[in-house]
Amino acid sequence: MMNMDPVKQILEQNSVMILDGALATELEAYGYDLDDPLWSAKVLLENPEAIKEVHKEYFKMGADCSITSSYQSTIAGFAERGFSEEQSISLIKKTVELARSARDEYWEEASSVRKVKPLVAASIGPYGAYLADGSEYIGKYGVTDQQLMDFHRPRMKALVEAGADLLAMETIPSYQEVRVLAALLREFPESYAWMSFTLKGGDTISDGTALRSCAEELNDNKQIAAIGVNCAPMERAANAVAVLKEHTDKPVLIYPNSGETYDPDSNTWHGEGSTVCFDDASERWIDKGASIIGGCCRTTPEHIRGLALKWK
Repeated sequence: MMNMDPVKQILEQNSVMILDGALATELEAYGYDLDDPLWSAKVLLENPEAIKEVHKEYFKMGADCSITSSYQSTIAGFAERGFSEEQSISLIKKTVELARSARDEYWEEASSVRKVKPLVAASIGPYGAYLADGSEYIGKYGVTDQQLMDFHRPRMKALVEAGADLLAMETIPSYQEVRVLAALLREFPESYAWMSFTLKGGDTISDGTALRSCAEELNDNKQIAAIGVNCAPMERAANAVAVLKEHTDKPVLIYPNSGETYDPDSNTWHGEGSTVCFDDASERWIDKGASIIGGCCRTTPEHIRGLALKWK
């Protein structure tokens, strides 16, 4: 018998579930240089307590769920830095331990005023994140299903064993990867996950597959607690929410970027954030059918504070 869906538990108490915002952006604000293939996982090696502090800050700002620093933490990525498989697995598990510790310390202070204990979602970034070449915005990897399965399995196993409340299969650009991750999740039958996609347009994911097809692929999977979009501009992401809502009864989530555009060649962001306030923009997300909202790249604890003040 499966455990109760943790997302459902939150949404039974609150009509809107608030996610955290960008981890890397806040670490950069702390002065860390993340121009590295490991991205925020670099800080996991250098100063893990900084990651814990960012998690705790988001909980204080009202987040119902914090996403771990495991997005770019992979066996293959750590191996390239000289770590053994055992050491790599320990580092991956540490991402959950840091978030859980932050959550538990926060909960000691806030349990009298919060309805539900916040969740820890273990990030599972796409294969393209490991490549560190912008492939998470394209989704055409040229690998087999088995290669993807072998890549994702050990990290997923480590994150489940570390005690994450659920898995965040996020920034997924490839229909092939959608199918592989959904199949792999069944190897961990007590676990739940959400899956969120990057976008090519308002109704397609990055590899050109229709959002409708992704929803239909996941609808019968009882372990998929929610589906949605992340790491996309607000307007495009909001349009995608409307499409997904038409084709699924699962909760729909959205955590967009601030509005700037990422250049994978130079690893830099360009343009300005949306002129629409993040919390004001969220009215459209909810109107389109989202019930889980938060922020992705270039968002901060203040963005999440605005969402929490508006919807709690």
